[in-house]
Amino acid sequence: MGLIVVGLVLAAFSVALVPLASTASASDGAIGVQSVSANVPMPVSVHIDAESSSCENSPGPTVTLSGILAVAGLGVQTIFQNNVKGTHMHTEETMATAVLIPAGESLSIPKQPVLGGTGGNPFIWVQFTDANGNAMSDEIFLGRCVQGPFAADADFVISALARADITGGTCDNTGSTISLSGELSLSGIDAKVIFRNNDNPVGGPHKNDQPLVVSIELVPPGMSIEFQKQPSLGGVGGNPWIYLAFLNTAGEPVSDTFLLGRCVQDF
Repeated sequence: MGLIVVGLVLAAFSVALVPLASTASASDGAIGVQSVSANVPMPVSVHIDAESSSCENSPGPTVTLSGILAVAGLGVQTIFQNNVKGTHMHTEETMATAVLIPAGESLSIPKQPVLGGTGGNPFIWVQFTDANGNAMSDEIFLGRCVQGPFAADADFVISALARADITGGTCDNTGSTISLSGELSLSGIDAKVIFRNNDNPVGGPHKNDQPLVVSIELVPPGMSIEFQKQPSLGGVGGNPWIYLAFLNTAGEPVSDTFLLGRCVQDF
């Protein structure tokens, strides 16, 4: 199965960023242990395999779907500054980046049967939608039932919730560090399997024939990809202020920049 990982050009896609940064856990502004979250646009590539059976029988054919979903990846950037942004003091700043989820990280879509409910060897299409039924792809023509098995691929962008759990690390004059782990929770993806008595979706010789559309859940809302605890990310010493932002795999920010707090010794 060839997977085409989509590019990260997000023109014409707009998603509201909803930062959910928690407050620092210590009264002196220390990072301590906390979490930040943001809704981020996540390009995905979906491949499905479809097997058909009982094409000529009553009550109708069965199409069994399975496949794989690959995400474009997610990164993080941390910024260490010796004073808060916006002041007129001299600012010493260092940055550190890490790949949280590599491009092409994938999830399996388990086999699921779809009952056609109509006989007569129908023509079959598939269309990917979000969990609310909004189209995420065009209708993809698979073929006539007896021509299976089939395969289909689509690339599109979904919303995902990125969460980072941050822990303060070392803090002295030689440098400062933090460590983090977390997860990426995906919005849902469904598939509509469409059965028609002719191969023209807008009419044809049987214009009065109504298509039979069956929806099936491929990726349930909230399915997540965890990223393990990352090696310590470090920057300038001297008790800096530390910020964090999520990145796409091109290194571009896809969230607000969150102020985590000060490094502060002895959390």
